[in-house]
Amino acid sequence: MQNLPEGRLAYGMQLPVQSQSTLYAEAWEADAGPDDLVEIARAADASGFAYLASCDHVAVPRRLAAAMSTVWYDPVATLAFLAGVTEHVRLLSHVAVVGLRHPLATAKQYATLDHLSGGRLILGVGAGHVQEEFEALGVDFERRGAVLDECIDALRAALGPEEFPSHHGKLYDFEGLGQRPRPAQERVPVWVGGSSPAAVRRAAVRGDGWLPQGDPRERLPEQIARLGRLREEAGVTRPLTVGAITEPLYVGRPSWAVGRRTVSGSAEEIAESLRAYGAMGVHQIQVRFRSRSRAELTDQIAAFGSGVGPLLG
Repeated sequence: MQNLPEGRLAYGMQLPVQSQSTLYAEAWEADAGPDDLVEIARAADASGFAYLASCDHVAVPRRLAAAMSTVWYDPVATLAFLAGVTEHVRLLSHVAVVGLRHPLATAKQYATLDHLSGGRLILGVGAGHVQEEFEALGVDFERRGAVLDECIDALRAALGPEEFPSHHGKLYDFEGLGQRPRPAQERVPVWVGGSSPAAVRRAAVRGDGWLPQGDPRERLPEQIARLGRLREEAGVTRPLTVGAITEPLYVGRPSWAVGRRTVSGSAEEIAESLRAYGAMGVHQIQVRFRSRSRAELTDQIAAFGSGVGPLLG
């Protein structure tokens, strides 16, 4: 199953405002809120973006708050809110730390989201990295990889077509418990996040897609080749949607300091840079635009959709 339209390099974006790590948040986001998210989501929906993504942290410990901030909107609530003001764009959790919750609770939330949005959910999952978060919720941090592996298997069952799903594993065991509404999709795509050897193996064997975390361009071909080898060894034949997170972008010639890593210039210049991802075997790119205001961001989204997007075929 290919989760996105074939024949071109698809593009989506992590939403601003809903997570405000100092690694990427723009200054204007500190005072932004729901109205800003609505306008940004509508702009992306109108500009051909494949998905909007929202992160997941339950609570951030004080030792990490200065860098991560404590602004992390709940992904289910955020994506459901934006489903109501958009029509086409898909809704991605990037990533849900599903090991923090029982799979039946997670399935109830995301099945409802898929049902209400008309089948637009992509469930992105990851192992998580904040130890205090796991400890506060009574989950074993050291075994989070094994927990995630079983969570994916349990969620496959719980998000499948059966009203009374069943799963019998080491950590979770359920059957005879009905959940409706069912997802609108026959198979909810599960994209696995992370770039560690364990995460890449998990994506190759269990995922419908791979969401790398911080891999620079030059490392992607090696990672993609490893995905292929692992899938071949495991006998996995279903399609895998390979993703990449691009450098920051600015469509046009910026009149302000957008940072040395930012790719800027004409639509053709940016498209030429991004087409290199497709040549590596990437199917979808996650883009982030430099901006000084919501208006500048929505202008960038529109310029990308009208100018750059058509050149990514």
